[in-house]
Amino acid sequence: MSLRRLSVFLLLLALPFACVAQSSPIGRWKTIDDETGKPKSIVDIYKAANGTLAGKVVEVLQSDTGPNPICDKCSGVNRNKPIKGMVILWNLKAEDATRWVGGTVLDPSKGKTYKSKIELHPSGKKLDMSGCIAFICRAQTWIRE
Repeated sequence: MSLRRLSVFLLLLALPFACVAQSSPIGRWKTIDDETGKPKSIVDIYKAANGTLAGKVVEVLQSDTGPNPICDKCSGVNRNKPIKGMVILWNLKAEDATRWVGGTVLDPSKGKTYKSKIELHPSGKKLDMSGCIAFICRAQTWIRE
Protein backbone atom coordinates (compact mmCIF):
# COMPACT_ATOMS: atom_id res chain seq x y z
CA MET A 1 0.00 0.00 0.00
CA SER A 2 1.37 3.41 -0.91
CA LEU A 3 2.10 5.99 1.74
CA ARG A 4 -0.60 8.27 0.35
CA ARG A 5 -3.26 5.55 0.44
CA LEU A 6 -2.22 4.57 3.93
CA SER A 7 -2.51 8.20 5.08
CA VAL A 8 -6.01 8.54 3.58
CA PHE A 9 -7.06 5.23 5.12
CA LEU A 10 -5.85 6.28 8.59
CA LEU A 11 -7.57 9.66 8.27
CA LEU A 12 -10.88 8.02 7.32
CA LEU A 13 -10.48 5.56 10.17
CA ALA A 14 -10.02 8.40 12.69
CA LEU A 15 -13.01 10.51 11.54
CA PRO A 16 -15.70 8.63 13.48
CA PHE A 17 -13.69 9.03 16.70
CA ALA A 18 -13.37 12.78 16.13
CA CYS A 19 -17.15 13.05 15.68
CA VAL A 20 -17.81 11.09 18.87
CA ALA A 21 -15.54 13.39 20.87
CA GLN A 22 -17.58 16.40 19.77
CA SER A 23 -20.94 14.82 20.68
CA SER A 24 -19.99 14.33 24.31
CA PRO A 25 -19.17 16.84 27.03
CA ILE A 26 -16.17 14.73 28.02
CA GLY A 27 -13.02 16.80 27.58
CA ARG A 28 -11.48 20.12 28.60
CA TRP A 29 -13.62 23.26 28.90
CA LYS A 30 -12.74 26.91 29.45
CA THR A 31 -15.16 28.27 32.03
CA ILE A 32 -16.42 31.80 31.44
CA ASP A 33 -17.43 33.77 34.54
CA ASP A 34 -21.10 34.78 34.23
CA GLU A 35 -20.48 37.98 36.21
CA THR A 36 -17.33 39.28 34.44
CA GLY A 37 -17.47 37.48 31.09
CA LYS A 38 -13.78 36.55 31.49
CA PRO A 39 -12.21 33.07 31.32
CA LYS A 40 -11.81 31.74 34.84
CA SER A 41 -10.50 28.18 34.67
CA ILE A 42 -10.09 25.01 32.65
CA VAL A 43 -12.30 22.13 33.79
CA ASP A 44 -11.81 18.56 32.61
CA ILE A 45 -15.13 16.70 32.38
CA TYR A 46 -14.73 12.94 32.60
CA LYS A 47 -16.74 9.78 33.15
CA ALA A 48 -16.62 8.81 36.84
CA ALA A 49 -16.34 5.25 38.10
CA ASN A 50 -20.11 5.13 38.77
CA GLY A 51 -20.91 6.05 35.13
CA THR A 52 -21.91 9.66 35.83
CA LEU A 53 -20.02 12.71 34.61
CA ALA A 54 -17.75 14.74 36.86
CA GLY A 55 -15.47 17.71 36.35
CA LYS A 56 -12.21 18.79 37.93
CA VAL A 57 -10.31 22.08 37.73
CA VAL A 58 -7.05 21.46 35.88
CA GLU A 59 -5.97 25.09 35.56
CA VAL A 60 -6.92 28.39 37.21
CA LEU A 61 -6.79 31.21 34.65
CA GLN A 62 -7.97 34.10 36.80
CA SER A 63 -8.10 34.53 40.55
CA ASP A 64 -8.41 37.49 42.90
CA THR A 65 -6.23 35.68 45.43
CA GLY A 66 -3.14 34.89 43.35
CA PRO A 67 -1.95 32.09 41.07
CA ASN A 68 -2.66 29.19 43.47
CA PRO A 69 -5.99 29.97 45.13
CA ILE A 70 -7.43 27.84 47.89
CA CYS A 71 -11.08 27.22 48.67
CA ASP A 72 -11.17 29.26 51.88
CA LYS A 73 -14.98 29.64 51.76
CA CYS A 74 -15.58 25.92 51.33
CA SER A 75 -16.60 23.64 54.16
CA GLY A 76 -15.85 19.99 54.76
CA VAL A 77 -13.09 18.17 52.88
CA ASN A 78 -12.53 21.06 50.42
CA ARG A 79 -11.90 23.68 53.12
CA ASN A 80 -8.55 25.42 52.47
CA LYS A 81 -7.67 22.95 49.68
CA PRO A 82 -6.15 24.14 46.38
CA ILE A 83 -8.78 24.84 43.73
CA LYS A 84 -6.49 23.40 41.06
CA GLY A 85 -7.18 19.66 41.09
CA MET A 86 -10.51 20.05 42.91
CA VAL A 87 -13.60 18.17 41.69
CA ILE A 88 -16.25 20.87 41.29
CA LEU A 89 -18.87 18.99 39.27
CA TRP A 90 -20.23 15.52 40.01
CA ASN A 91 -23.09 13.04 39.60
CA LEU A 92 -24.42 14.26 36.24
CA LYS A 93 -26.61 11.64 34.55
CA ALA A 94 -27.56 11.56 30.87
CA GLU A 95 -31.12 12.69 30.23
CA ASP A 96 -30.75 12.44 26.44
CA ALA A 97 -28.01 12.85 23.83
CA THR A 98 -27.26 16.48 24.73
CA ARG A 99 -28.39 17.00 28.36
CA TRP A 100 -26.99 15.71 31.66
CA VAL A 101 -28.95 16.45 34.85
CA GLY A 102 -29.16 15.71 38.56
CA GLY A 103 -25.63 16.72 39.39
CA THR A 104 -24.00 19.07 41.84
CA VAL A 105 -21.61 21.93 41.13
CA LEU A 106 -19.34 23.69 43.63
CA ASP A 107 -18.53 27.37 43.18
CA PRO A 108 -15.15 27.59 44.94
CA SER A 109 -15.21 31.41 45.04
CA LYS A 110 -18.39 31.33 47.13
CA GLY A 111 -17.92 27.94 48.79
CA LYS A 112 -21.48 26.95 47.84
CA THR A 113 -22.92 23.94 46.05
CA TYR A 114 -25.83 24.02 43.62
CA LYS A 115 -27.95 21.49 41.75
CA SER A 116 -26.49 21.34 38.27
CA LYS A 117 -27.23 20.38 34.70
CA ILE A 118 -25.31 20.76 31.47
CA GLU A 119 -26.40 20.92 27.85
CA LEU A 120 -24.10 20.48 24.87
CA HIS A 121 -24.62 22.80 21.89
CA PRO A 122 -25.13 21.04 18.52
CA SER A 123 -21.65 22.12 17.38
CA GLY A 124 -20.09 20.33 20.37
CA LYS A 125 -17.92 23.40 20.99
CA LYS A 126 -20.04 25.08 23.68
CA LEU A 127 -21.59 23.77 26.86
CA ASP A 128 -24.32 25.47 28.90
CA MET A 129 -23.81 24.78 32.60
CA SER A 130 -26.32 25.93 35.19
CA GLY A 131 -26.46 25.69 38.94
CA CYS A 132 -29.61 26.31 40.98
CA ILE A 133 -30.74 26.69 44.57
CA ALA A 134 -34.55 26.49 44.69
CA PHE A 135 -35.67 28.78 41.85
CA ILE A 136 -32.54 30.92 41.74
CA CYS A 137 -30.19 29.80 38.97
CA ARG A 138 -26.88 30.92 37.52
CA ALA A 139 -25.82 29.90 34.03
CA GLN A 140 -22.51 29.90 32.22
CA THR A 141 -21.44 28.95 28.72
CA TRP A 142 -18.20 27.02 28.64
CA ILE A 143 -16.00 26.78 25.53
CA ARG A 144 -14.33 23.52 24.45
CA GLU A 145 -10.55 23.70 24.70
